[in-house]
Amino acid sequence: MQDNFLKRKKDVLSKADKSHKTNWDEKITKLCNKINSLDNYYTTSSCSGRIILMIDQKKKGEDLFVSVYHDKVSFKKIKEDLDKAIKLKKKIKFKFEPCILHISCRSFEDAEKLYNKTKTAGWKKSGIIGMKNGFTLEISGSERLEFPIIQEEKILVSDEFLKIVIEEANKKLERNWERIQKMERLI
Repeated sequence: MQDNFLKRKKDVLSKADKSHKTNWDEKITKLCNKINSLDNYYTTSSCSGRIILMIDQKKKGEDLFVSVYHDKVSFKKIKEDLDKAIKLKKKIKFKFEPCILHISCRSFEDAEKLYNKTKTAGWKKSGIIGMKNGFTLEISGSERLEFPIIQEEKILVSDEFLKIVIEEANKKLERNWERIQKMERLI
């Protein structure tokens, strides 16, 4: 009899990446590879954290992202991208989203073992979110940042404020990466 968990793992890991980026973030690749090398686990989605300029609307959809940065970003780059975003004549928001990782686990015990490591690594928002076809563990950072930045073709914040926010978002990215590295060491 074929092991259904291993069959699903093979199927999931053989499929093309469906994300907007179409590949893993460099900062989380080692962790994903390490998890996927273990018999009782495989990753189903991941993001190492990102800073985003995006169209502010209720419905999700394609083409909402104006700019996405998976690495630290400069004030100059954000200003350039904001100048381009004004021309869209839409409401734009600035966001920082923390790392998120979904891991399919063979058993509840396997999920629990990995969950305990996430807490040791400093991930405050982790939990078992699904039990269909095994157990899905979601690991997520708790730090977020979101606010409107363009409205009616006008940047709503001063350069001084924007510099502070960019510095803070970059620090949050660095803390994400430190937790990712700590998790790598714990596995």
